[in-house]
Order: sequence, then C-alpha cells, then structure tokens
Amino acid sequence: MSASPVYLDAATAAPPHPVTRQALLAALDDGWADPARLYGQARRARQLLDAAREAAAATLGVRADELSFTPSGTAAAHSAVLGGLLGRRRVGRVLVHSAIEHSAVLHAAEKHVAEGGSVGPVPVDRLGRLDLPAWSAAVRAPGVALAALIAASHEVGTVQPVAEAAEACAEVGVPLFVDGAQVVGRVPVPAGWSVLTASAHKWGGPPGVGLLVVRKGTRWESPWPADERESGRTPGVVNLPAVVAAAASLRAAAADAAAEAARLAPLVDRIRARVAADVPDVEVVGDPDRRLPHLVTFSCLYVDGEALLHALDRRGFAVSSGSSCTSSTLRPSHVLEAMGVLSHGNVRVSLHRETTEADVERFLAELPGVVAELRAEAGVTAL
Repeated sequence: MSASPVYLDAATAAPPHPVTRQALLAALDDGWADPARLYGQARRARQLLDAAREAAAATLGVRADELSFTPSGTAAAHSAVLGGLLGRRRVGRVLVHSAIEHSAVLHAAEKHVAEGGSVGPVPVDRLGRLDLPAWSAAVRAPGVALAALIAASHEVGTVQPVAEAAEACAEVGVPLFVDGAQVVGRVPVPAGWSVLTASAHKWGGPPGVGLLVVRKGTRWESPWPADERESGRTPGVVNLPAVVAAAASLRAAAADAAAEAARLAPLVDRIRARVAADVPDVEVVGDPDRRLPHLVTFSCLYVDGEALLHALDRRGFAVSSGSSCTSSTLRPSHVLEAMGVLSHGNVRVSLHRETTEADVERFLAELPGVVAELRAEAGVTAL
C-alpha cells in the first residue's frame, strides 16, 4: 500500500482552511444575487459583501473603504502597479522595484515600459535581501512615480526590510506598493506602505479572490475601463461567496498565525539543516534568520529541477521547482539569478497548517535517495 501524498507547496496555494469551506457553503445560499440591486435578495448580498469587507479590513488594520476585492492576487498586483503609475503620471513615469518581484509585478512593469515608461530594478544580495543604499538612491532619482517591494520572497522566503524601504520612500514622497501575498494571514504586515495586495488562496482561502488596499491620500487611478463596483478600483461583479469565505478564513488564519509560525519554523530549521548535511553538493538559499516561518528553498547541483520535481511527485511529495510563477519559460528563476545562487535542481518546500512532523521526516528520509538516483542516471556518481 502506497503512502499518503504529502502536499508541500503552500506558497503556491495553501489547502483550504476549514472556515473556508463552511463560509463558502453558507454564502452560496444568500450571496448569489447582485449586491448592487435594491430588492431583498440583493440587499442580503450587500450585507454579506459589506461584512466581508469590514472583517478583512479589521484583520489588516485598515479602513473598509480602502479595501477592494479583485478576481485574483495577480489582478490586484496589476491594478496596484498600473494604477499607482497612472495616478502620479504628472510626477514622472519611472517605476522602481526590487529585482526579485513576483512575475505579476514584472509583467505590469513590462506593460509600463511598452507604453513609454521606464523601470529601475534594485539588486539584492546572495541572501535575497534588498540593497537598501541602492534602493534609497533609486527612489530619489527624478521622475519616480511609484516603488514596488515584495514583503517576503515567494521563492526563497527572505523577508524584506520594508520599514526601512518605506522610510526612504516617505522622505521623497514616493508611494510604496507592497506585495503581501506571502505574509498576509501568516506574519504581521510591515508598516509604511501606500498600496498593499494579497491573495486569498495563499492563506487557505478560496482561489479567485485578491485584496487591493489603497491608503487614503494615495494618488491612485484605476487603469481599467470605468466601473462603479468596488469603488471603481476593479471592474465586474465580485464572486461574493468566495469573497465571504476569503474574509472569514483570513480572520481565522491571522488568529492562528503566531502559533502556526512557532510550530512550522522549527520544522523549516530541520529541513535546512538536514538537507545541507544529507545531500552532497546542495545549496540552501535565502536568509537563514530573516525569513518566512514556513518556506525553505534549496538547489542541488547535477540535477535537473523538473526531473527532481517529477521524481518527488512519484514518491508522493508535491513541491515546487525553480520559479513556480515563471515555469512556462525555459530560463532559470529570475529570483535565483538576481541573488547569484545555484539554480540547478531547485526545490521550494512550503509548509501549512496540515503539515505534520511525520510528513517532514518522510520527505527528509527519501530526498537523498531521490537526488542520488537522478545523479546516477545522469552519470554523476563520484560525490
């Protein structure tokens, strides 16, 4: 009898929180009508939408009228970047961002450049930490309309110095957009940002719901055709049952976040130590201290990342390899390239509320043999 599958890719999508299922099913009964209409069913839907917004805003510590729901975290990131640039187009057309932003931010930056704007990527060190002096110089350059910084790397888990980066932005009046996809619902959100985005399925909410928060006083203009919904920030009718489930699960995940972090961090420490000790020619990447509590990434020399992914999948382990959000391309992860670290045989392991110590031990027991087999198939044996 084969062992049960072990899911270790929460950084892509966490398993649904129990509250997600409960809230989604309950909202399907009352949340199917258009909340913009005036009849009874619509008024009930409107009450659900308003309550979801209030709950999500309270969890994040923001005003309800600053928060909008979007069709995804990617849509929220696109809106954040393009809307922030559009709102300050009279100031300039320069977007400053770290070299390790999520592909959603980089795709929005590409669109900006195609339309005549410019970008200023800021480097990181080998641990994936932002070069703060370079950042400070970049945001002080003429014509900077917006700065974008990921709160914590989705690939290697390094937590960025958001507070310091925000201070540099504030000194010159440049608004800061923070991609909070990997921190919202898991660790406290850093202060100092003007625009924040998140994605519900990262904290165990349903897929297809993003959060866009624009602070009062921030110059931001919707880059999409005019629409009266969601304060004009994102077009179309929201998926109300999913929105209700997202807000409810965010509150539940945030309430348990500190305890979960305390439980998962030692398991990640164990993975970092054992992989380095038990697998020859491996590099554990990312900051060993200033990092997310649930995520670890390592690279194995002489091993193809996709082959390693499939081999682990055959053993029952679901993990990511390389840049999970740019896997449709043949080029290595832009994050690992920017860090200057090994990108061969890259594996990202990310834990969640259902991950057990036994799951981690089984992964650590089987990984060395899987890597050795793949190296032997490639003719690499004398290690």
